[in-house]
Amino acid sequence: MFKFIHAADIHLDSPLRGLDQYEGAPVEQIRGATRQALENLVELAIAEQVGFVLIAGDLYDGDWKDYNTGLFFAAQMSKLREAGIRAFLLAGNHDAASQLTKHLRLPDNIKMLSDKQPESVVLDEFGVALHGQGFYRQAVTEDLSAVYPPRVPYLFNIGLLHTSVDGREGHASYAPCSVDGLLSKGYDYWALGHVHKREILHKDPWILFPGNIQGRHVRETGPKGCTLVAVQDGQVLAAEHQDLDVLRWCVCEVDASGAHTGEEVLERVGSALERELAGSAGHPLAVRVRLIGSCRAHSQLSSNVERWTNELRATATDLSSGALWIEKVKVQTRTEADLEEMLGRDDALGGLLRAIRPLDADDQLVMALADEFRDLYRKLPPELRAGEEAIDLESPETLHQAIEDAKHLLLARLLSREEAQ
Repeated sequence: MFKFIHAADIHLDSPLRGLDQYEGAPVEQIRGATRQALENLVELAIAEQVGFVLIAGDLYDGDWKDYNTGLFFAAQMSKLREAGIRAFLLAGNHDAASQLTKHLRLPDNIKMLSDKQPESVVLDEFGVALHGQGFYRQAVTEDLSAVYPPRVPYLFNIGLLHTSVDGREGHASYAPCSVDGLLSKGYDYWALGHVHKREILHKDPWILFPGNIQGRHVRETGPKGCTLVAVQDGQVLAAEHQDLDVLRWCVCEVDASGAHTGEEVLERVGSALERELAGSAGHPLAVRVRLIGSCRAHSQLSSNVERWTNELRATATDLSSGALWIEKVKVQTRTEADLEEMLGRDDALGGLLRAIRPLDADDQLVMALADEFRDLYRKLPPELRAGEEAIDLESPETLHQAIEDAKHLLLARLLSREEAQ
């Protein structure tokens, strides 16, 4: 029997996005998270006495100029060499843009597979034939697997590939292929990379994405790590996920329905955060809090989001002794007011609701409204036009949500003034 590790999407020294450096935030731990995750991978490989390690692309995170990133990787691979462990990797779309990939010299136990054509390596001591090809440019749009060689008889055949496989939500369609196409090669295991969430596409033979080894933002939630594979007599005995991450991301949704004050909502969030921390298996947490539900506290919450965000950060610090950090608070609560009743009012509130109502079910009208916003959109800062928080003016769903949010924000303000009179 032998074992190997299948990892991908290391994105070494990639920053963890969205964590403000507020008092109590673990700046150094955040900055070094991907390095620590790689160290954890190396320690796991040595502890499990694996035969080899596979990295299915995106070791680096684009065109890094700092050679310290590459030197750190080389130092970790030297630890594998001392343990008699080889590593095989190929370039993904981010590596293709990296000067480190092209010029940095790596230890002799590391093999970078060709990006010119499929390359095969036979590991006689394990009875393994490894096949793979890296990205020769950042945007590879053809199916690289189509020209991978046939299986080598009497050996355990592994395909190493960076791909989106039929297109995966949230990932660019690079080196697209199909599960049927991969199966047609007759390989025993497909070690895929590019998709950051662990996903098993097929068993017998195994085709899977291990996910990335460290979540980098709030869209990469849950445990992150690699897959430890055990093989005996040409058969996969197990392909098990192993945690490697240092800091874990989660979205904590709290129902504020019926809450009268912001302080009451704070108590509910505190209880929810305690539950998240209890289920984190000892991992520090970066949390996005989503407040939902209809409540009288809506006006108080929505009128001063910054205040309540900092209140929640103080609560989190007190609860966790620094093991839990609030990435962002999204106030998506609604007023408790009866909207149907208010539609009939002969005042500003009724007029506002009647003016907005035609937009509720008319995508064409909403998209026409988007045209009015384009000049304003071009003036937005880059972080609002790209990345996780991008505003997509081409999406009717995004625009409907924005209209709904604006409606309830205006209602809350008008109602609070009415109550104050």
